[in-house]
Order: sequence, then C-alpha cells, then structure tokens
Amino acid sequence: MTHPHHSVEPVRVDQAGESLRLLHVHAHPDDESSKGAATTARYVAEGVKVMVATCTGGERGSILNPAMDRPDILDNIADIRRQEMDRAREILGIEQVWLGFVDSGLPEGEPLPPLPEGCFATIDLVEAVAPLVKVIREFRPHVVTTYDENGGYPHPDHIKCHQISVAAFDAAGDPDAYPELGEPWQPLKLYYQFTFHRDRIVALDEAMQARGLESPYRERLAEWQPDPEHQRRLTTRVPTAEYFHVRDQALLAHATQIDPEGAWFTVPLEVHKQAWPTEDFQLVKSMVETSLPEDDLFAGIAVAAQDGNLSRVRV
Repeated sequence: MTHPHHSVEPVRVDQAGESLRLLHVHAHPDDESSKGAATTARYVAEGVKVMVATCTGGERGSILNPAMDRPDILDNIADIRRQEMDRAREILGIEQVWLGFVDSGLPEGEPLPPLPEGCFATIDLVEAVAPLVKVIREFRPHVVTTYDENGGYPHPDHIKCHQISVAAFDAAGDPDAYPELGEPWQPLKLYYQFTFHRDRIVALDEAMQARGLESPYRERLAEWQPDPEHQRRLTTRVPTAEYFHVRDQALLAHATQIDPEGAWFTVPLEVHKQAWPTEDFQLVKSMVETSLPEDDLFAGIAVAAQDGNLSRVRV
C-alpha cells in the first residue's frame, strides 16, 4: 500500500548504504499514534523503515470515546484494539509487531489494588526483555525510542516498557546475552519520547488565546508547575508540522481510545503547526558523534543516498 505522504526511494542511508531503520517501543496500541506519529510519517516519507513494537494488546484500556462505550465493544475489546492498530499501521506506513504481553490496566483507589496476575508489569525483567531483544536483532534498527523512567506518565505498563527498552538496547548487542535469539545487533541511538511537556502546552494555550479561541488547556496548566530541570532534558526537535494530519488520522483509527470531539481536536491543525511545529525527544544514549541540540533522530548516522546508487541500497 503506497500513501501520498510516502516516498518510494530512500532519501538517506547509513554509512554502509543500508536503508535507515527506526524502532519505536510502545506499551499499548494507540501510543504509537499519540507519541511521535508525525515523526514516524516524516521518516517513512524519507524512505526510512519504521517498526513499532507494541508490548501489550491494550486489553484493559478504558473506552475513552463515549460513542464506542457499548457492551458489544467491551466484550470484544482485545480484537477491536488489534483491528484499530491495523488501521493505524496502514495509515502510518509502518511494520508492527506484538510482543505478546497482557495489559496491566491502570490501578486506581486508595490503597492501590494489586496488579492482575500475569500482566506485563509483573513479568520478571529478564523474561520480559527477551521478545524485544529478538525484535531488535531481526529488524536491526539504527535508532530506538521509548519512554523515560516515569513512563511518560506513571502507568505500570509504560514504566515496564521503559525498563525493557533500556535493557534490550544494551542486551541486543551483547553476544553473551540471549545467544539463542539471533546474531547480536547494537542500535546506535536511544531516545525518550518527549511529547507531553509544559512548554509545548503553554505555546498551544497561548496560541489559542491569541486567536480568541477557548483553550482546552487552561485548567491543566493552572495545576502544572514549571519544571525547568525536566525541560532541559529535551535535546531533539524534529520538524514535523506537515505530517500532523497523518498523526491525527492515525489517532482517530484508535476509535475506542480517541474521542473525535475531545479536547485535542478542539485545537485547529493550523494552530498546532504554527505554535509547536516539532515533535520532541531526549537523546539518552549514542554510539555515534552528534551535536546537541538536534533536529534529526538520525543525526550522526545518516548520509545522503547518491542518485546513481539508489538501486544498490540494501534493505
């Protein structure tokens, strides 16, 4: 399936002439669309091979779109979330693999209830890392992205996703680790998603007010204290405004999770493009030389593909 925003030929390659490869590791179906999806669409358009590894099936995710909050949806939620992921995958033009863990759900109440038996967050780390090591060795990504140590927000699956991603980044290149899972492959850069940070929300809020529009962020910002130390972690801003519409299409594919009438979609696309035209990341580990700040996840890795050599690009 070819999309209007996807090019056919690689624009850039690595030093060996191979197609660039990017792996996003996410906790649930829909995370790949709400975090970094415009970056994904941009790189796909540039000929990068992008894969999403989804840790769980999202079986315990709440139905956040009132129009989908029906008994027939709830009874088949695991199948429906797989179908939604298929649609988002097609829209983004990516490969996608399920790591096969069971959604832990978001425990609520005081005191917090125990996590469900056998769910992703309870799996021993050595065991939980293995499927991701296998994916990395088979797909051989140059760049891996995941969440920070707080999971982006403290959902047990997001925190576990962070833990297995950091561990697998190192283990995949270690010939002594998981030798039964294939030839070692060491990714060159590890990033944390930096999607929801205060400076971005402030910029969107101010842009809405400047246009005389009602901002959906007022209440949230009133309670959100500035955190300069956290903000300083941002190293990499990828210009992606022209792919925001693809991100939104991928988001809407997750109909059980995304309410088209919700706050996100009350901010016009043009406001998003003008107020904050990048998607943001924190570079955590790099095996190549790069200079900060960056505007490209492949800085230090990519070289221009020579027109005459395109036919010899190895994928």
